[in-house]
Amino acid sequence: MDNEEKPQGESADNEEKLLETGEAGNSPDRPDIAYKNAKDLARGGLLGFFIGLAIIVPGVSGSTVAIIFKLYDKLIYALGNVFKRFAACVKFLLPIVIGAAAGFLLGFFAIQQLMALVPFTVVGLFAGMMIGAFPAVKDEIKGEKFNLPRALLFVLGLLIPVGIALGTTFGTEGARPLENLEFYHYIIFILIGYVVAITQVVPGLSATAILMAFGYFSSIMNSVHLSYWKENPMVLLVYFCMVLGFVIGLVTFSKLLDMIFAKARATAFFLIVGLSLGSVLTLFFNSDVYAVYTDWAESGVDALDLSLGLVLFVVGVVVAYLFVRYERKKRAAGALK
Repeated sequence: MDNEEKPQGESADNEEKLLETGEAGNSPDRPDIAYKNAKDLARGGLLGFFIGLAIIVPGVSGSTVAIIFKLYDKLIYALGNVFKRFAACVKFLLPIVIGAAAGFLLGFFAIQQLMALVPFTVVGLFAGMMIGAFPAVKDEIKGEKFNLPRALLFVLGLLIPVGIALGTTFGTEGARPLENLEFYHYIIFILIGYVVAITQVVPGLSATAILMAFGYFSSIMNSVHLSYWKENPMVLLVYFCMVLGFVIGLVTFSKLLDMIFAKARATAFFLIVGLSLGSVLTLFFNSDVYAVYTDWAESGVDALDLSLGLVLFVVGVVVAYLFVRYERKKRAAGALK
């Protein structure tokens, strides 16, 4: 027969293959997360770069970059469904992971050194970039009804990063040690890793600020040294626990966000817009920058650092906003086709 039907088992196998390769049709339940070309692949790597950088630099949000690139929903979906569509999700996430590793290493070895030399310059650049990119986040609620619950979510989002910044600046008692730890400490490190994972998928939350709030940021940064590992090899277990919590957090919280967005995406984004705006404010006020202000008050303002910071702030705003405008025009042109 010319129109002979395929066996049911063969049809199911083909559907499963489509799911695995990411070639299935686009739908709300099964979005197309495959990169279309090398340019899309590079955008994924650049997104990962900012995610890695965000672990080191307070106030920088990799998720905000994901929103600009229109990869945020795909990122959340891929993380939350990595076991359900393993091959397709891994292909999408791999360039992001590679970029994140590069961003983290650059942040650890270069940005931290620059922060020690010209802290306000670094802050000015990244603050400008985050402010310039903010319209892209705000676009997500453009045209949406503004009511009291959504207004409260926006205010809550605004206050959360500001509250964390104030707490880490005035409420912490210095760095906590990584030596002579008890069993329960390792459970805490798993939980810290989980919370850090949340900061990577929720725009406006800072991994650095969270680690500072727990009192472990400087301790962990200072522990990444071969001589320290020889003296305190149990710190490797600390790293393992944090990575374990981080991976669990990425998968489970992304799945939760995916479910929330499916039911109330617009409402959820009022909280996210507040978080993003609050994180910009914290770039100018956190424990690292407060130390700069204190030093300036005692020893005088570093004119070079201040002037470079202001110049790069303007540069960051302009460059980021021009990129947002470019993305808007690109999407508008695509919608007309």
